Amino acid sequence: MEKAKPKEEITTQVLPILPLKGTVVFPFLIVPLMIQQQEQTRLVDEALMRGSRVGLFLQKDTEIENPGPNDLYSVGTAGNILKMLRFPDGTVRFLIQGLSRIRIKRFTTLTPHMMAEIEELEEVQNDSLQSEALQRNLTDQIKKLVELAPYLNEEFHISAINQDTASKLADFVASNLNISPESRQEVLEELDVLKRSRILYHAVNKEIEVLELSQKIQAQAADELGKSQRHYILREQLKAIRKELGDYGEKGEAEEFEKKIEEADMPEIAEKAALKELDRLSHMTPSSAEYTVSRTYLDWLVSLPWNKSTTDRLGLRKAKKVLDEDHYNLVKVKDRILEYLAVRKLKSDVKGPILCFVGPPGVGKTSLGKSIARAMGRQFARVSLGGMRDEAEIRGHRRTYIGSIPGRVIQNLKRCGSNNPIIMLDEIDKLGSDFRGDPASALLEVLDPEQNDSFSDHYLDVPFDLSRVMFITTANWAEPIPHVLRDRMELIHIPGYTDNEKLMIAKRHLIPKQLENHGLTRSNIAFVDSGIRLVIDGYTREAGVRNLEREIASVARKVARKVASGNKHKTSVDAKTVSRLLGPKKFVREVLAREGRIGVVPGLAYTSVGGELLFIEATSMPGKATLTLTGQLGDVMKESAQAALSFIRSNAGALKLPADVLKDKGIHIHVPAGATPKDGPSAGIAMAVALVSLLTEQPVKPCLAMTGEITLRGEI
Repeated sequence: MEKAKPKEEITTQVLPILPLKGTVVFPFLIVPLMIQQQEQTRLVDEALMRGSRVGLFLQKDTEIENPGPNDLYSVGTAGNILKMLRFPDGTVRFLIQGLSRIRIKRFTTLTPHMMAEIEELEEVQNDSLQSEALQRNLTDQIKKLVELAPYLNEEFHISAINQDTASKLADFVASNLNISPESRQEVLEELDVLKRSRILYHAVNKEIEVLELSQKIQAQAADELGKSQRHYILREQLKAIRKELGDYGEKGEAEEFEKKIEEADMPEIAEKAALKELDRLSHMTPSSAEYTVSRTYLDWLVSLPWNKSTTDRLGLRKAKKVLDEDHYNLVKVKDRILEYLAVRKLKSDVKGPILCFVGPPGVGKTSLGKSIARAMGRQFARVSLGGMRDEAEIRGHRRTYIGSIPGRVIQNLKRCGSNNPIIMLDEIDKLGSDFRGDPASALLEVLDPEQNDSFSDHYLDVPFDLSRVMFITTANWAEPIPHVLRDRMELIHIPGYTDNEKLMIAKRHLIPKQLENHGLTRSNIAFVDSGIRLVIDGYTREAGVRNLEREIASVARKVARKVASGNKHKTSVDAKTVSRLLGPKKFVREVLAREGRIGVVPGLAYTSVGGELLFIEATSMPGKATLTLTGQLGDVMKESAQAALSFIRSNAGALKLPADVLKDKGIHIHVPAGATPKDGPSAGIAMAVALVSLLTEQPVKPCLAMTGEITLRGEI
C-alpha cells in the first residue's frame, strides 16, 4: 500500500457507485483495482468526466454479478481515480485513492449504473493521551507481527511507524492485516478513532497468537518427522538383527526375491551371485540410488529362463508340411532343417546348428526363420545387426554405468521365456565397428558351439548357456562377413527364384495375401498366368519377390477402387489388363536375333537378379593394329579380351586365317548396355568366337549362347 495524499474536499453530493468484491478501500490509501464488466467500465468513464470521483462500496455477497442497492453496505469510501489502463481483452485496471468515509443517503439512478446522493462522515476524536498510548502499543505489536507473518515485510513496519495519526495507523493496518473483508468493513464503519484502534489492537494480537501457534505446530511436526526417521532406522536395524537370528517376521521384498531365486532353478554360480546381491540389497535403504540398481539386477537374474525350454516338435512329416506351406521350393534349406530334427530325434542333447542364409533381398530369408520356428514349435526372436557398431549391444553394459542393461541376446531370451528359441541375427554382413568396439568379435563367442555354453554378458557377469539356442543369420553377401565369423557358420545360399518359381509363389502366397489385405475375393478378381508372367517379366527385375508383391498390390488397389465405385463385374487380370493397369513395361529383356550376324555372339551373364543374355559385338576397321574395348568393362574382362585376341593371333593357321590378318586392322569390341558396369572372366570364350566370326566373316548361330574363361592355349 502507498501512503495517500491529504484528504481533498468533496465538492459534489452525487457520485457514481462502484461495487467491490472482497476489497475495502480506506481513506488516505492508494489501491489497484480491476474491472471487466461493461457497466462498470462505463461507470468509470462517467466518473472521469465528472471529476474522477467515485463511491466505493463493498458487496455483501460476492456471488452476485449485478448487485443492487440492497446488496451493498451503506458505508463506503469516496475515491479519486489517479491512473487508468485499458487492455485489448476489455479489462480495465486503475489506481484509486481513498479520500474519506461516506454513507449513501439515497440512490438517484439505478441504470445504466447506480448513482447515489452521499454524505461525508466525520470521525470522533478522543483523549489524545489515551489514543497516543494505544497507537504506540499497536506499533510495538506490529513489529512483533512482522517477525512472525510471512506475508509482511519490514517496509510494512516502517510505513506503520510513519503514520502520523491513530486514525491513519488503524486504517493502514486494517488494509494490510490478514482479516476478512467483513472485518475490514467493520473497521471502516467505526467512526470513533479510539474504538477503531482497539479493534485493530485485538485483531493484531489474535493474528500474533495464530502465527505463534502455527509455528509451534510446525515445530512439533518437524520433531515428529525426526522421530519417524529415527524409528525407521531402528526398524531397519531390527530387521537386520532378525535376519541374523533367522526371525524374519513379515515377508518383505528381500523375502520375495529369495523365493524367486529358489524358483528360478539357476545354475550354482548364478544362484550364488543372486544371493550375494540379495544380501547387499537387504542392507540398503529403498531411497538410495544403489538400491534401485541392485533390485533391477536381481529382477533380470530371476526372470531369465535358465532351465525353461519348449518341447521340440520332432515329427518330420508335420515339420515338412509346415515348411512347404510357408515357402515354395528352397529344397536345400528345408532338407537341412529336417536333417537337424532327425538327429534331435535320435540324440536329444545335440547342439543347435549355426545357419547363415545368404541371398539377395526379397528371397524370404527372414520369413524362413519364422517358418522354421513354427515347424519346430519354438519361440522366435529377431535381432537386427544392420549398422550396429557398439559391442555392448551384444555383450551388454557393465553395471557401473547408469541405465545399463544386458545385451540383445539376453534381452530376447527373457522376452521369449525359454532357453531354446530360434534367434535370427539379421543382416550380419552389415556389421560395423568404431571406438565403442567390434560387434563382430563379440558374436564369435555367441556363434561358437564350443564356447557359447558359458556366454558371459557384461551386465549379468555370470555365464549363460546358449548351446540350446538355434541361431540363424542372414546376409546379402558372404564376402563382407569376417572370415573368423564366417568359419563358425554353415552357409546356405538362396540365389533367388526362377520365373516359374515366382509364378507359383505368386499364386500360392502373394495373391491370396493381397486379396485379403484389400478386401477382395475371388468373385471380384482372377489372376491369369499370362498376366502374372507379364508382371514378372516386364515390371520387376529381382531375385526375390518383394517388388512382385508390390505390383500385385498395385493391381489389387485399382480393382478395389473399381469395386468400391459400384462395378461388380469380375476383373480377369490377363496380360492385356496388366498393361492397362500398370502402364508401359519397366524392363525389357534381351532377345535372340532370328538370324546370325557376323561378329555378334550371345554370352551368358550372372547378375544379382538371375541370368541374363549379354551380346558381344566385334568389328574391324583399316588402320593401326589396336584393340578398343567399350561398355564399362572391368579389368578382368579387358584382360579376357586381350587373351582371346592373343590366342587368335598365335593360332591363325589352325583357324585358317592369314598370318597377317590383323596387321593393318583395328579391332573394336563393345558389350551393351554401355551404362551397366561389367566384369568377370566368363566372357572370354564369347569374345574369342566373336573375333573369329568377324575375321572369317562367318555368322554364329543365334540360338547358341556361351560362357567360360579362355586361356592362351585355347582351353575353356
